[in-house]
Amino acid sequence: MWTKKRQPARLGLAAAAVAVALVAAACGSGGGGGTGGSGSVTGTPKHGGALTVLEGSGFAGQWPAGLDPATNTNGAANQPYMDSIYGQMFELGSKGKIIPDLATGYKFSNGGKTVTISLRHGVNFTDGTPFNADAVVWNIKRDLKSPCTCKPTWPIASIKAIGSDQVQINLATVFAPIIASFIDSTADWIASPTAVKKLGEKQFRLHPVGAGPFMVASNTPNSVLVLKRNPHYWQPGRPYLDKLTFKSVGSDEAAYEAMLAGEGQVYEDMSTPDLLKQAAQHFHVQNQLSTSPYDLQFNTAIPPFNNIKARLAIYYATDFRPILQHIFHNLYPMTQSFTAPGGICYQQQVPGYPAYNLAKAKALVKQIGGLNVQLGTINVLVAKETTQALQTEWAKAGIKTTIHSWDLGPLIQQFTGGKWQAMIQTAGAYDPAVGVGVGFRFNSKSPFSGVHDPHLDSLLGQAAGTLDMGQRCKLYGQAAQYIAQKAYGPFYFSFAPANIAAKNVVGPGLTSPLSSVVVTPNVPYEDVALTS
Repeated sequence: MWTKKRQPARLGLAAAAVAVALVAAACGSGGGGGTGGSGSVTGTPKHGGALTVLEGSGFAGQWPAGLDPATNTNGAANQPYMDSIYGQMFELGSKGKIIPDLATGYKFSNGGKTVTISLRHGVNFTDGTPFNADAVVWNIKRDLKSPCTCKPTWPIASIKAIGSDQVQINLATVFAPIIASFIDSTADWIASPTAVKKLGEKQFRLHPVGAGPFMVASNTPNSVLVLKRNPHYWQPGRPYLDKLTFKSVGSDEAAYEAMLAGEGQVYEDMSTPDLLKQAAQHFHVQNQLSTSPYDLQFNTAIPPFNNIKARLAIYYATDFRPILQHIFHNLYPMTQSFTAPGGICYQQQVPGYPAYNLAKAKALVKQIGGLNVQLGTINVLVAKETTQALQTEWAKAGIKTTIHSWDLGPLIQQFTGGKWQAMIQTAGAYDPAVGVGVGFRFNSKSPFSGVHDPHLDSLLGQAAGTLDMGQRCKLYGQAAQYIAQKAYGPFYFSFAPANIAAKNVVGPGLTSPLSSVVVTPNVPYEDVALTS
């Protein structure tokens, strides 16, 4: 009922083969849909009305650098705002299907080194200027130079406009997931070049202009973003809502209390199991299949984890089963890899993975003369509870742990400073080669990696450089096995928070399942409605 009616994508033979392989792989690994919601969805979607969406301040509820795709360093976390303002070139739908949005299709040529993207005709930015190939090229070139952590990481040789409705990207080497990479990079969000130049970057960050379903009415960074309906949106009948407000809240508990008080109708990314049970009594709870496992990252460039014995001690000292049971109520599957049930190339068990062995952990700690760990994570309740549980477990092996937590902005600063020792983070994406995928946490060139290993880089590069999905998955399996062999970072469970919606709200990702792009799905708010 709420699925967009798209124009058929125009795919070349090579592109069609890649697209079919991606979808087939996703379905073969359990698909990309959710695990279902609770409660009943009744009523007919109606046009009009206002919706308030609550976002946790530890993740999506912060946008200190504004909402310009090229300068918003929290870009991946701020996807709900960015998608609503700019729309998307491509979006990730249910069951892992990549859907053209402002693009209408794509084709590969030149052995996979050239990608030609077709654009939707007759679309304008909300300032009245044309959304066309020149605008897309200008944006992508600007994105490639940006400081945003989610900028495109393509091996790009050149990019150019072909007429007004096609963009040609020439790659130095084959990059198989280039279309999948749009869904979790700044390349998906096309800003009005005219508005950027007219307002200047500083003002554009506060008053962004895109071609999406909504336009900015007011913007108080890190607090409240108010959007109004774009009356000239390209898709007839969308968006349903006249007004869409995003508000930052301090925690899952604060969001739940606000929803009970009627101060919000949607809360994205609830991850506190006890609150999920309570919420199901009053609201619709929509779970999703994860694409992003929790990983313990080691900074192998500095002590103590430049020593493999220290890394192995952590592997052997960790039994995550009781943590998963007591903190997460066994909601999520355990894994030994950077892949998860909602993404491609899912592999739960990894040969040679160092399993829990307290005696071996104690022996290694003794050999290295003791082990003191500075353990960090994001400022989210369940992440902090996880570090506390690990601290208790590791103490049994004689490991002393000091815990730190930060909001997303300061957390990024910790990584770029290079002095961190260990971090609990998510490490994965729908496609392992893009977004906060395996390279984000394990590739030498990533500022968010603690690993600098040319052989691992080569495995990951080969996996991204072949259009053969079977070969890609084989190489990712080898990479997972190599990470285990070198003890570069244990994986714990495949995590995806839930979305909570009032009973009179309907839409993809809120009352029907969507694939998670990285940790969470991109809710298309143009398709969200109140019911009558």
